[in-house]
Amino acid sequence: MNDSLPPCPQCSGTYTYELGALLTCPECGHEWSPSEGSTEPASGSRVIKDSVGNVLTDGDTVTVVKTLKVKGSPTGIKAGTKVRNIRLVDGVDGHDIDCKVDGFGAMQLKSTVVKKA
Repeated sequence: MNDSLPPCPQCSGTYTYELGALLTCPECGHEWSPSEGSTEPASGSRVIKDSVGNVLTDGDTVTVVKTLKVKGSPTGIKAGTKVRNIRLVDGVDGHDIDCKVDGFGAMQLKSTVVKKA
């Protein structure tokens, strides 16, 4: 292996290799950009991306990309609804966005059904 490549920021494995534009660790399967290097927090914080791959952060505004059924509501949340000031959480069943939707109140959404506005 190439000694000039940095060790894995998650498991400190020394057998990292280049895979396209990313560095990959064969021991834990972690992939990262060489520009990130070891500046990525090893505390297990994860990156949450929307349906098209944009990285989401707390306070972002997102748009719902498909109509969602809501229990107890005859209409549900329509595609194109804007949700402001989201908060990223470690939710249940993939629901990783905590927010307030106009007309529905507080709820959790999956990042796969929203797009960064």
